[in-house]
Amino acid sequence: MNTAVTSLPSLRQIPPGLSGRSSNAPRPFLKWAGGKSQLLPAFAQYFPTSFNRYFEPFVGSGAVFFRLQPEVSFLSDLNSELINCYEVVRDDVDKLITALRRHVYQEEHYYNVRALDTKKLSRHARAARLIYLNKTCFNGLYRVNSRGQFNVPFGRYSNPLICDTENLRRVNRTLRKVTLSSGNFEQTLKQARKGDFVYLDPPYQPISATSNFTGYTQHSFNFAHQEKLAKTVKTLSKRGCKIMLSNSDCPEIRDLYADFRIDVVTATRAINCKSDRRKAINELVILNY
Repeated sequence: MNTAVTSLPSLRQIPPGLSGRSSNAPRPFLKWAGGKSQLLPAFAQYFPTSFNRYFEPFVGSGAVFFRLQPEVSFLSDLNSELINCYEVVRDDVDKLITALRRHVYQEEHYYNVRALDTKKLSRHARAARLIYLNKTCFNGLYRVNSRGQFNVPFGRYSNPLICDTENLRRVNRTLRKVTLSSGNFEQTLKQARKGDFVYLDPPYQPISATSNFTGYTQHSFNFAHQEKLAKTVKTLSKRGCKIMLSNSDCPEIRDLYADFRIDVVTATRAINCKSDRRKAINELVILNY
């Protein structure tokens, strides 16, 4: 097992196209707990310089996807509201922008929108609701209760940008050829073949009792799911896929991937409501190449 603490790579280590970022490049249109935007400079040295197709079955904010912008991509997530949002941005961004502009940053409006029954909303209204709540809720956290109801409180910001029209249009252009689906990782990864690049960013294995965040969907991602994912990763590796996986630095995850290359990167996570408790923590990057 190869374990090393990784600092930010020098420019010569960064694959072509990743050394800089155009101001006109699309960026994640959602904030997401555990999102990888801050880790992209450290990740750059790990991305394969060439691959066939790209698979990301825990897409979240899609930070890695938006940085790589692969030619052929399959993005999926178990969170059906999230995938609906991606589909609306891809398929009809103008209607989404119109719906978003109706929302205002106001506490009463926030709780009225939060209480809406998504089953009674159009696809565009559901997508606009998710983006609005994401931009105005506490810490940009996506959390639902056992009934699948969004339950994050109102956030305090000076002037949140609810409708970033320019970026939404850039994202729309980037998503036009992307295949999107809602489902578990096993369903998506059945299609992955030799030479494809698979990036996996599952809900992290808790490193303490207080870090056990399981509210991403009404179905928690427990250690049995981590074991099932590791089994799938081993199958994909034998199939000839290029695998990169992120997870927490804990003995259980190290044991699951003991036969793979394991490196360490440092991230600052901001879920804790007290800023003085938000500190840098080690995370694992697991690779088969």
